[in-house]
Amino acid sequence: MTTPVSNLRINGDRLWDSLMEMAEIGPGIAGGNNRQTLTDEDAVGRALFQKWCEEAGCTMGLDQMGTMFARREGTDPDALPVYVGSHLDTQPTGGKYDGVLGVLGGLEILRTLNDMGIKTKHPIVATNWTNEEGTRFAPAMLASGVFGGVHTQEWAYAREDVEGKKFGDELARIGWRGDEEVGARKMHAFFELHIEQGPILEIEGKDIGVVTHGQGLSWTEITITGKDSHTGSTPMPMRKNAGLGMARILEAVEQIALSHAPHAVGAAGHIDIYPNSRNVIPGKAVFTVDFRSPDLQVIKDMENKLREVASAIVGQMGLGITFEKVGGFDPVEFDETCVTAVRNAAERMGYSHMNLISGAGHDACWINGVAPTAMVMCPCVGGLSHNEAEDISKEWATAGADVLMQAVVETAEIVE
Repeated sequence: MTTPVSNLRINGDRLWDSLMEMAEIGPGIAGGNNRQTLTDEDAVGRALFQKWCEEAGCTMGLDQMGTMFARREGTDPDALPVYVGSHLDTQPTGGKYDGVLGVLGGLEILRTLNDMGIKTKHPIVATNWTNEEGTRFAPAMLASGVFGGVHTQEWAYAREDVEGKKFGDELARIGWRGDEEVGARKMHAFFELHIEQGPILEIEGKDIGVVTHGQGLSWTEITITGKDSHTGSTPMPMRKNAGLGMARILEAVEQIALSHAPHAVGAAGHIDIYPNSRNVIPGKAVFTVDFRSPDLQVIKDMENKLREVASAIVGQMGLGITFEKVGGFDPVEFDETCVTAVRNAAERMGYSHMNLISGAGHDACWINGVAPTAMVMCPCVGGLSHNEAEDISKEWATAGADVLMQAVVETAEIVE
């Protein structure tokens, strides 16, 4: 590989301006974004990204899951492309940077190479993966999962949102269903830039996180059935309170995760109570328990303990229960060569850095199964993410994109 020129740095002002312009699409109610996947707002954001890519001289590919691939040609027609990217979709109360930084950081690489007249042997492809968040259509990282062979396209198309709308139908409705076979593309490597979504880099005072591993994840949807009844006139001993059963199980989730401290975590973020009326004892509770750990055996142990403890709790209360695993992936170890490229780039540019294990799932986790992959992380204020108050500095964004660019370009090989 040819070493990148030492002054190869992105235009931080242009990257920041692009982030702010994209944030105008699907604004939230508290300064963040609500640009959920396959909504009209998502379509507008995609169109803006395509416009920018075409202005940078790229050709745009679109596969049958709606994933976008903006290609800058290399000098060798037989060389496999180096891919770089993340996602443009957000949480319902999401921030401006989660995912978006990685997509627009990829675009900024292409713009900077154009500015400097630099050619690479391998093509470079800036990518926007569809439905990374998994909020509207579970599970998360859906398109990259199909690309990586984890899910079938038919299964993905059949995913439904809370209104019963199907993924495949909504993808066609917004006009972003491509013809390209999903997963047909072959990659030389894949790099993803992302905000940390945790507090470690900020606390340690580091500019760059060199992500060596990704935590495994397990989502188990639990449905508890009791009996709807009047809150005022039903005697306490006669109640079949599904909400109370859920509360006791959630307390157990906390203890299960703590039993595997410090690296395991667990909680339930998606909770529905029925009929959700002030004066009706809940007859049904549906919630999803999220367990994560970098150790697969720990995840399996937490899953088993959850089923055992939850079944015992509802049995004592006379409630019914069902379990369904609705998402998950094994812990990931990223490619050593790609990780080294990230670390070397940070050192070469004088950015402070440290190794990290990603606590969140990312498209890179699925792509790691089909191509050499690595991730770059930058700090976020207070470690806060999946919140409209999510924040980073222009300097953090610039440093992350600088390191991303040098790792990508080193891998794509500059042609002198």
